[in-house]
Amino acid sequence: MLDRRAGLTGLLLALASAAAFGTSGVFATALLDAGWSAAAAVTVRVGLAALVLTVPAVLQLRGRWHLLGSNVGSVLAFGLLAVAGCQLAYFLAVGRLSVGVALLLEYSGVVLVVLWTWLRHGQRPSPVTATGVAVAVVGLVLVLDVVRGAQIDPLGVVWGLLAAVGLASYFVISARSDGALPPLVSAWGGLGVGAVALGLAAAVGLVPWQTSAADVELAGAQVTWLVPVLGLALVAAAFAYATGVAAIRRLGSRLSSFVGLTEVLFAVLFAALLLGQEPGPVQLLGGVVVLAGIVLVRAGERPAALVDVDPVPVTAAR
Repeated sequence: MLDRRAGLTGLLLALASAAAFGTSGVFATALLDAGWSAAAAVTVRVGLAALVLTVPAVLQLRGRWHLLGSNVGSVLAFGLLAVAGCQLAYFLAVGRLSVGVALLLEYSGVVLVVLWTWLRHGQRPSPVTATGVAVAVVGLVLVLDVVRGAQIDPLGVVWGLLAAVGLASYFVISARSDGALPPLVSAWGGLGVGAVALGLAAAVGLVPWQTSAADVELAGAQVTWLVPVLGLALVAAAFAYATGVAAIRRLGSRLSSFVGLTEVLFAVLFAALLLGQEPGPVQLLGGVVVLAGIVLVRAGERPAALVDVDPVPVTAAR
């Protein structure tokens, strides 16, 4: 009963996290259309989210500051790889690939999670799980509509695959619970490290930095630029990462990574509701196929595979 309740809680947290991440496209579009660069938008998003989480994180750490020291490797890995590395690689991939192809490459990280749990923990995927993986990937191809307007560049593909490694590391690092930081504190530390890394990347010119204080258009209304910035920071970063880490602790990295694919579906839904970007029949079919794949992955998971905790502290050498 306890495992089933924890699994249901984890599933609800994972869906809440995916929905929160899915809002980032709407908020980011408003800033990009107003002249913000993608790097500036995500750096402000991550940095402000870390700032917002500081007080609750410090309160949770009272009397347990030793946990921060014993988890410094995990925090650095989370921030440098899962946050900054994933974002930077995706930005650089989009510069050379169509958005659909870049996203498909990034989300192939869920396959890397399956391979990791197999090689590292001996959790060989069952035939049902393997079928679910294939079905979910096919659905993702349909949702992202990568065939139309596809743009392929070898270096762009490399950046896209590095983004996939960053995404996979988010699930793998977050799954560790033995002696780990509370989920909110893990999110705070990783976001803080990621913000510093992204800021340095912008400072040395690796990614373009441009902002604007002009009003922006959001869901058909003119609002101050602070509205989408706060939406990105509070909803699409602070809440999304904190609930995401909590979900992964309950579901394990493999299952939670596939539930995380619903972020794409939520992004399409929010774009349709708030930006008028209605999905076509192929995308709708793809959404159904993705959900079918997730159901198969869940059905194929053995009870012991739901918590794939690594008892060895994860270092920053990822």
